[in-house]
Amino acid sequence: MDQAIISVVRKLQMVNTSDHNSVVSINIFVALLCASIVIGHLLEESRWMNESITALLIGVCAGVIILLTTGGKSSHLFVFSEDLFFIYVLPPIIFNAGFQVKKKQFFRNFITIMLFGAIGTLVSCTIISLGVIQFFKKLDIGTLDIGDYLAIGAIFAATDSVCTLQVLNQDDTPLLYSLVFGEGVVNDATSVVLFNAIQSFDLTHINTRSAFQFIGNFLYLFFTSTLLGVIAGLLSAYIIKKLYFGRHSTDREVAIMVLMAYLSYMLAELFYLSGILTVFFCGIVMSHYTWHNVTESSRVTTKHTFATLSFVAEIFIFLYVGMDALDIEKWRFVKGSPGTSVAASAMLMGLIMAGRAAFVFPLSFLTNLAKKSPTEKISIKQQVIIWWAGLMRGAVSMALAYNQFTRSGHTQLRENAIMITSTITVVLFSTVVRYFDL
Repeated sequence: MDQAIISVVRKLQMVNTSDHNSVVSINIFVALLCASIVIGHLLEESRWMNESITALLIGVCAGVIILLTTGGKSSHLFVFSEDLFFIYVLPPIIFNAGFQVKKKQFFRNFITIMLFGAIGTLVSCTIISLGVIQFFKKLDIGTLDIGDYLAIGAIFAATDSVCTLQVLNQDDTPLLYSLVFGEGVVNDATSVVLFNAIQSFDLTHINTRSAFQFIGNFLYLFFTSTLLGVIAGLLSAYIIKKLYFGRHSTDREVAIMVLMAYLSYMLAELFYLSGILTVFFCGIVMSHYTWHNVTESSRVTTKHTFATLSFVAEIFIFLYVGMDALDIEKWRFVKGSPGTSVAASAMLMGLIMAGRAAFVFPLSFLTNLAKKSPTEKISIKQQVIIWWAGLMRGAVSMALAYNQFTRSGHTQLRENAIMITSTITVVLFSTVVRYFDL
């Protein structure tokens, strides 16, 4: 009996210790978020720095300190979770992007954006997949199958729309911002849909019929996700207009808008659709209809609430990516062949550049043929900027790579570790270099 009591007490002590460690980790991470915002504000006038780059560098420095204090066992406070990223962090960023976007510019260039975001992503994915199939076998990375190669294409076809918001100004360059940002959101949605389709697709029986089924399924997901976002946005506008919550409390109006926006994303995930596309178009519809049906105080509150949630989520992503860059578990597997990891990263960057060039310039040429006004045409200089800005890879690529090559954030295979470290290298390099050049 005494032994049983002692055993229970010990288990409770272990739980309490675990809870305390989690509280300590959360405290440190929140403190780092605050530091990123404060230092980013102090460096606001700097051409080379902003909150995102600051968070990235602080994350790397924090990773070094944690690595030293834990004796080289770990470099981050949390294990990467795709659920955390896709369910909690990404939705406010994408929703706010749709909520704040200038709709006139967006819909004026809607066809071009869809061409770049959907067709362009397919082209980029194909080129990257064919490239890694051709070259990775020569690097002796390990045993990757056809599903892995196709998944790599989808992973690195995903641009970083978060970075795009930072490097282009919506007021100074409305056309470029509309094209690059709009493409980025559609690209992210397309990449995630492609990735999920590849994972669920039977790659052992590929024929013409299965290829058409794949395309049909992709189009179904694409348009259904968009329709769900539009319906959710219109429903929120109808509820607020008919019930007129503002007569009694602006809190209810704000709560309905926030919850309906998040509900649209979760419904899309529930029905295996693209939550990114759904919540983006929900944001556009809400800003056009719902926002004009609420009281003036609710308009101000919702605008700043969505912007703040998006801002904090962006800083969270960059801070975590910086900390995860030094994850000793992954680097331990590749320390015997660092040249292989570097070569894989360089090859991936080259394929990303080639894949992007393969659709930006041809599709720009085709869209220019359909436009009569010279001011609406995309100049060569603008095409180069669109190509350059879209080379960034970020949190979506990281999340998809972890989904494909790890189990619960951990990996025990050399080839998987090489792919994770290569993804981290590409994300860090492309983000920092693109910021400095743009």
